Parts: sequence; structure tokens; C-alpha cells
Amino acid sequence: MSILEYNGAAIIAMAGDGCVGIAADRRLGAQLHTIATDFTKTFRMAPKLYVGLGGLATDVQTLHQLLEFRMNLYKLKEEREMTPQVFSHLLSHLLYEKRFGPYFVEPVVCGLDEKGEPFLSGMDLIGAPVTAKDFVVTGTCTGNLFGMCESLFKPNMNPDELFECLAQSLLSSVDRDSLSGWGGIVHIITKDNVITRELKGRMD
Repeated sequence: MSILEYNGAAIIAMAGDGCVGIAADRRLGAQLHTIATDFTKTFRMAPKLYVGLGGLATDVQTLHQLLEFRMNLYKLKEEREMTPQVFSHLLSHLLYEKRFGPYFVEPVVCGLDEKGEPFLSGMDLIGAPVTAKDFVVTGTCTGNLFGMCESLFKPNMNPDELFECLAQSLLSSVDRDSLSGWGGIVHIITKDNVITRELKGRMD
């Protein structure tokens, strides 16, 4: 088993029409032993910017604290919020500079840029980035997530359709993965607000 799969995760970020969403499961495990069912894997870094961190739970928390620190430094120095593109580059550089002893985390970044356009990116544990117009996934059941997202995704979804697509994709995917699941959480980011809903999933 890869160290990236030790704690289990399933995270999707998806773009809609002037909105973007991120969904994650809530399970924290040690291989097949479930430890907690309320573990946070998605983090709000700015009003219209979220990051999902899938991988080793200790590194998820360490990297989140480091990102908070770097975001606060940027805000103090620049007196403005970081855009999703800049945040994605920052995260990529943070991971790459630790490439010889990496954080075992595969992040996804989602948010709305200054024009209100969706931005999505994903990267591996040494920060090699990929941007997408439709969706990015990470976690222990990426095959299932890709299959469900490709089946259900359609361009220019409104916030309600985007929530439904994310929720169905996540719940259907984790049902076939013993390392992730136990409910989920979905954040829908629009130009006016962020809508957060919790999902009840199978508890077995």
C-alpha cells in the first residue's frame, strides 16, 4: 500500500457557470481501521478560494498550517487576497522545494478569479501542476471519481446542478472504495457567497 493511501481520501473539484465546487469525504482511517468520521480535507484559504488536500493526514494538517502562514504573509505584504492562479503556483513551489523528502499530499485547488471565472488545478506530491476546465480529482478512488465525473459532468451548470453532480459523483465513487467515505461535505463557491452542505453516506 502506498503511503498516500494510508488514511484514505476522495476529493473532487468541478467548474460550473460562474461557480465552482469542491467535495470531499469525511473518513480518517489507518488502512482499513476507521479512526474518525469528521476529518476535514477541504480548507477555505480566501473568500473565493478552497484547497482540498488528499493523502497522509499528518502532512495534510502540516501543509494546511504552512499555507495559512504563507497566505497571511502575502496579505500583509500585498494588502490584497491571493488569486487562485497565484495560490496554485505558491503551493506547487512549496511542494517542489521539499521534493527529496516530500509532503505526502496530492492537492486540488479551486476558486473564482478576479473576473469570476472558475479556476481548477491539481498536482502530485512534488508539485507538478495540471489545470482543467471541467474537473480535477484526487484520493484513493480516482478511477471511480473520474468515471462518475465524466458520466455526470455537463458544461455551464448552475450552482444547484453543480451541487447535485458533485454529491452524486462523490457518494457513488466512495461506495466502491473501502478507504474513503463515511459521508461528505460539498462547498459551492459563487460570486456572492459560499454554500456548504453536508452529505450523509453509508456508514459501513
